[in-house]
Amino acid sequence: MGSAAMAVIGQSCLGGAAAMYVLSNGTSIPQMLQLAIIVLACIFVNTSILAQMKHKVVFNLLILSSILSVVFILLNTLIL
Repeated sequence: MGSAAMAVIGQSCLGGAAAMYVLSNGTSIPQMLQLAIIVLACIFVNTSILAQMKHKVVFNLLILSSILSVVFILLNTLIL
């Protein structure tokens, strides 16, 4: 249970940072699409943890959400 709580906190903070970087470049349609992807990925992870899904599903969603957040942070920091 402790690792689930840490996963929710860490993933939510990383998703929040990614949302901040996306919104720092404006509120046009591409930024809103990026924001929607980040928010949905974070919601899926938190929902899978709260629904007590299989550990493999939760872990894979956590990895996917973390990768997406890091990619959008780098994309909006370095490229856009």
